[in-house]
Amino acid sequence: MAGHTDNEIVIDAPADIVWRMTNDVPSWPELFSEYAAAEVLSRDGDTVRFRLTMHPDAEGNRWSWVSERTADPGTRTVRARRIETGWFKYMNLFWEYTEAPGGGVRMRWVQDFEMKHEAPLDDRAMADRLNHNTEIQMKRIKEIVERVAAEG
Repeated sequence: MAGHTDNEIVIDAPADIVWRMTNDVPSWPELFSEYAAAEVLSRDGDTVRFRLTMHPDAEGNRWSWVSERTADPGTRTVRARRIETGWFKYMNLFWEYTEAPGGGVRMRWVQDFEMKHEAPLDDRAMADRLNHNTEIQMKRIKEIVERVAAEG
């Protein structure tokens, strides 16, 4: 059984601002509360390979991994995958930005993954954890992007 999450939020800001801010990987430690560092390792056109490092957990562990993402500005979509998978057999992500009815930008994140047998969480438990954390991060991003857009 594989894991799957699908979450979205509407951000009341111009599409260009939402796209630019949420795809600026080096700024992610300011945008996401969970990341202590985002280091770009390489760029090739619209593809960026980078290392994310989390803030230390309760035991002092600083989890880190390498991911690769390709942004398509024409379709306002992003496809990403973890290169260093850690507890995951695989982790693939899809981000989509569309006009929301009534205005704003609907930002949607889909995550497809499978946990390794030795992982401390199974697919269902990881999906629950990802859904919970995604809601927190999306609300934070919404607040930050809307504030920047309002400030002009």
